Parts: sequence; structure tokens; C-alpha cells
Amino acid sequence: MKNFICALFILYSFVTFSQEEKDTIPQTWKVSGKLTFLLNQSAFSNWISGGSNTIAGNIGLDYNFNYNKKRWRWDNKLITSYGLSHIEDQGNRKTDDRLEFNSILGLRVGNHWFSSFFTNFITQYSTGYDYKQEPKVAISDFMSPGYWSFGPGMLWKKSDNERLNIAPATARFTFVSREFSGEYGVEEGELYAFSLGFNLSAYYKFKLMENIQMEQILAIYSDYLNNPQNIDIDYQLNFFVKVNKYISTNLGLHMIIDNDASSRIQFRQIFGLGFNYIFPKK
Repeated sequence: MKNFICALFILYSFVTFSQEEKDTIPQTWKVSGKLTFLLNQSAFSNWISGGSNTIAGNIGLDYNFNYNKKRWRWDNKLITSYGLSHIEDQGNRKTDDRLEFNSILGLRVGNHWFSSFFTNFITQYSTGYDYKQEPKVAISDFMSPGYWSFGPGMLWKKSDNERLNIAPATARFTFVSREFSGEYGVEEGELYAFSLGFNLSAYYKFKLMENIQMEQILAIYSDYLNNPQNIDIDYQLNFFVKVNKYISTNLGLHMIIDNDASSRIQFRQIFGLGFNYIFPKK
């Protein structure tokens, strides 16, 4: 029930903000992307309050290639990021690790509405550890888990920065390696699990004020076959404060609710000075 209320609250924020967006779908291919490097650093010398010297870096790529022609829409988005921090006396630790690809094909059936088919793939690059245990314990790795979802649905799209896809018959495969068999909802001895459920995905990006942009990314999934009341929620909230063409301050908040992965809410926050390269639009 708590997951359901949380999902409704986040979805309401999308609807409220989206009412102000103008209809601006161009009839062409549109290719755009941004490469970002975030840097954080702190140093201490004879600091009585204490502290550890740290340096952290995060590199991310957000790439879009969308096709719009007559009644057809095909949106593709690649999100990938990796981050490391070096803490004095503790060594290197991973701070970010994500590889995600989204694709939605739509055929217009009404004003802003499209009959759609979507696919989504999510995994990570390297091993994740639980550092609270001694020695550290591996808890995830490349394709452990790996999620692949796809299914037909209905897409509402007002612009490239504002869309909502509803897929009531979504197939989802969860993959793991032999080392993690029995985890992430996969039965012991198996390497994958299948589920069929309801999927809702939404994206909204807008100008909050001069030189400040806000981005929201939401994915909701409920498994019809196993505990449908346990709703999976993946929500990202990002703020981009532009300093100049190449420098910005970025704040990212990421929340995941997934009972198969953890009984507790997963939360991640990233803040830092960003060095950006904007790919020329085509």
C-alpha cells in the first residue's frame, strides 16, 4: 500500500508540471546527447574535527535518437554512468554504475496518443560490494541482475521532453549469473525469472528558471503472477544548473523500491561540479 501511494504521488507531480508544456513534436530525426564528468574532492590537514581525504569522479552519457515521421514515432534513449571514489585508508569504492537502454515505437491513433511497443534493458558494469561486512561481500555484478522488459501499450507524447507510456501486458526477464542464483527473485538453481505485469514509464524535462533545468524519470511495475501489491518503483529527479557552455552544477536523486532486491528503499544522491560536452544536434 505504501508503494502504491508513493507511486501515485510521483505520477501526480508529472501530470501537474506537464500541463504547462507546449506541443512541439517536429517531423524529423532528432539526435542529441550529453557527456558529463562530475568531480568531488575534500582534503584535511591537522583538522581537529577530523575527516578523511577523498576524491570522487563520475562520468555519464545521456544519448537520444528519436524518429518522427507522419504517424510514426520511435524514441530511443541510452543512459550510462560509472563513478568511483577514493577514500584515504579505505581505497577505491564504486559510487555509480548503470547501463540502461529504452526504446518506444508508436503509431499515432489520436491527438498525442499512439499505439506503442516498448523495450527496456537495465544492468551494471562491475561487481558491487557490501562494505558493512568484513571481509566485503559481492552482492551484484554485470547481468546480476539484468532486467529486460517489453510489451505493447499506449503512448501519450506531447513533445520529446514529455511522454507517458502505459503497458498493461509487460513481459519481464530477470537474469543472474550462477554466483547469484537464488537472488533478485530468481529461484535457486535457475539463471533467470519470468514475470508478466503492468508497466508505466514517464519522462518529463523542463526549464525551472533561467539556466536551471529539472528532469524526472519514472518507471513503475507490478507483477500479476507474484505479489502484485509489491509495486516496483524506479524514480530519478535531476537538476542541472548551467554556469556556461561546458560547466554546470548537477544534483541527482535516485530512489528504487524493489522487494526482490531489497526489503528497504534504495536511495542514492549525487552532487558535484559537472564538465559537459553537448553533442551537436542532428
